[in-house]
Amino acid sequence: MNKLEGFDGHPYMANSNEQARQAMLDAVGATNLDQLFEQIPQDNLTDHQFSWPKELSSEHELFQVVNKLLLRNQHCEDNLSFIGSGAYRHYVPAIVDTVIGRSEFLTPVFGTSSSDQGRMQAWFEFTSQLGELLDMEFVGLPVYSYGAAIGHALRMAARVNGRSKVIIPEILDPEKMAVVNTYAGHPDLDGHLEVITCPCDIQTGLIDTDQLRVLLNDQVAAVYFESPNALGSLEINASEIIQIARTQGVLSIMGVDPITLGIVRSPGSLDCDICVGSIASLGVHLNSGGGVAGFIASRDEERLVRQFPTLQVSLAKTTKQGELGFALTLFEQSSYAAREEGNDWTGNGVYLWAIAASVYMSLLGPEGFREIGAAVLQRTSDLKRSLASVNGIQVLSPGTNFREVVVSFRDSGKSIKAINDALLARGIFGGCDLAVMDSRLEGCALYCVTELHSAEDIDQLVQALKEILA
Repeated sequence: MNKLEGFDGHPYMANSNEQARQAMLDAVGATNLDQLFEQIPQDNLTDHQFSWPKELSSEHELFQVVNKLLLRNQHCEDNLSFIGSGAYRHYVPAIVDTVIGRSEFLTPVFGTSSSDQGRMQAWFEFTSQLGELLDMEFVGLPVYSYGAAIGHALRMAARVNGRSKVIIPEILDPEKMAVVNTYAGHPDLDGHLEVITCPCDIQTGLIDTDQLRVLLNDQVAAVYFESPNALGSLEINASEIIQIARTQGVLSIMGVDPITLGIVRSPGSLDCDICVGSIASLGVHLNSGGGVAGFIASRDEERLVRQFPTLQVSLAKTTKQGELGFALTLFEQSSYAAREEGNDWTGNGVYLWAIAASVYMSLLGPEGFREIGAAVLQRTSDLKRSLASVNGIQVLSPGTNFREVVVSFRDSGKSIKAINDALLARGIFGGCDLAVMDSRLEGCALYCVTELHSAEDIDQLVQALKEILA
């Protein structure tokens, strides 16, 4: 049965009326829409009968309908949020929005080599600033997300040493895990990577280095780890993990949040091979889940650089004596130039966020990164101490945490959902339920603070929890 039966078109959907659909079906030799999708299994199709909205008579009526839908949203401006787990609310200076809102940055995609000079200089500044922060020499333009950066980096490592197994932490954000598995590919396809999970401490998420040694062999291409990790812990064994991997010819891939690098050692100083992460904390708003661009960086070694799937911007001499210009380098190994023959497919451009991050990094400078890192670290410590005073809960993060801590509600007699519902009724977004990440964390939640949380905000959360758990 045609799932669009009874749908007579919509003024905002081009070619959606019956006559247009029939003309397109005739052109391809199909009698109905179902024939176009017959390769899709039946259990993947919905039997839901859609109730199409009535046709709207004016732009004003459309505005009212859409605005009514938007007002159903609950957001962080009207509520006190302790949600983290990959999406963090940091302060975005007004000048960041001003710069990225300019038409020369906001609207263009690509032009000619000469017309793109201003934008490519901005991209060059982004890669230079991020490279200095990471202490890494080669930085590509951002890919779609943190998870995509991990997936690309794992495949890069496999191309470098010709191996087909990769190791990742068993405690990892579920969305990242899903993206990594997608990049690993199906076992029946060429280039498939076997993903092996390394045991972690259940309270901290830290890699078990003894188990890592057992898992490593000459078939492993790379080992991936994070600091801070999925539970907010800073990886105290980062240097050891990198050295363990190197003894087996395995590349190390370190996931970091650049916002931490004013107070902890850089990936480059730890001598990791490839570094990945998200630039979302560098001047990008939450954007309803958008703005999660991921970066990839490495040392300037040809064996690594030749495997980058991203675009890179280089400074180059022009034909005019003493003049410098900007150009895309290694373009031929990207999917933009080589299409399906490229190192990997990177089809989503998120380069506007590169400019936002560049403005943000230039505003903070080294001292600003130290200040914001120290502020977040202090807020995290305050959160741990304050939550520990609430009867019925236990803080399970014994080490050094940045921004996020694990809180157990197992002794409270209440579910995470019930607690979060009660918090929401008080205008507070509670922590993320960790059972979706690991069943051993049933009854635990991940609570997040940033530099935007005040002592009063934490006190408000603590008081609300005391009332709910009384």
